[in-house]
Amino acid sequence: MSALLERAVFGPRDDATLLAEMNALTRRHREGCAPYRRMTEGFTGAGSLAELPFVHVGLFKRLALVTELDDVRPGRTLESSSTSGQGASRVRLDAASSALQAKSSRAILADFVGEARRPLLVLDSSASLRRRGGLSARIAAAMSLEPFADGMHFLLGAGADPASLHRERIVELAGEHDALLVYGFTWILWRAWAQGLGEDARRALAGKTVHFVHSGGWKKLEAEAVDRATFDAALLDGLGPDSRVIDYYGLVEQVGIVFPLCECGYRHAPVWAEVLVRDPFSSEVLEGEPGLLQLMNPLALGAPYHNVLTEDLGRLIAGDCPCGRGNRRFELIGRVPKAELRGCSNV
Repeated sequence: MSALLERAVFGPRDDATLLAEMNALTRRHREGCAPYRRMTEGFTGAGSLAELPFVHVGLFKRLALVTELDDVRPGRTLESSSTSGQGASRVRLDAASSALQAKSSRAILADFVGEARRPLLVLDSSASLRRRGGLSARIAAAMSLEPFADGMHFLLGAGADPASLHRERIVELAGEHDALLVYGFTWILWRAWAQGLGEDARRALAGKTVHFVHSGGWKKLEAEAVDRATFDAALLDGLGPDSRVIDYYGLVEQVGIVFPLCECGYRHAPVWAEVLVRDPFSSEVLEGEPGLLQLMNPLALGAPYHNVLTEDLGRLIAGDCPCGRGNRRFELIGRVPKAELRGCSNV
């Protein structure tokens, strides 16, 4: 599945190959998942990517959508970070999909952080790895950076508590290495690192090269009026000139596909994925106008999360991007007004 994964990450599109893979995958999920078969009754094949049937992300909070076929080896359940009183999205992982998704996320992220290995500092607790049967969105995102790490170091003593930051560990690692890779949810990274790092750690990090990777949206920082420029400047203060901050957008329901913000302010679909924009009222596909983002990829073999309609608003941008990553780019605008908050990807 997905010969497109063997090609360049960004570049000329091959919609015919992607369409063939997505048609085959849709038939596969219809065969092995009864709820999905009922939702897609009458499907025989799509003549374009826009004609493929999609699933709304909200269903993954309410239904256990699993494709049960002989070649599926079920694994852990990936869970979004739900806000208080709201359910989490749950996606069942499997061995074959996980291998494809790891290859995908590595290829995408390498284009932004490079291939060099250095210590990976994770703004989470090591206890999060030991959840029986489940995997949180935060840990899954951190694990996507493991191919670029020569060691993983958890910096929080307690889950998502920024006040539990192990500053002494940062001082120790900064004294031993000239380059570091740091991952955290956006709000945790801000409160633990930008606000809570401490002078000893800042002195130890002075002049070092640090690549910060963050995801999870900005909702929890709205009350503090933290914009992107303020966020990036606070993180990069005092660091070496090659340091950078990489903000990526991704969903539990599209594991393996991430959309980092390029230096020109856009997000790009790799050649093995597609982004459409639909009118929220008519479902008509839009070009150049704001609407609901629809995300698709052929890397989901064990459950039908290969083609989802999100609650996020975006706009496709025509023409090649000056960053050189091709012409399938989009702006992420925000959430649908009054949409249910999503802990892993709210913007």
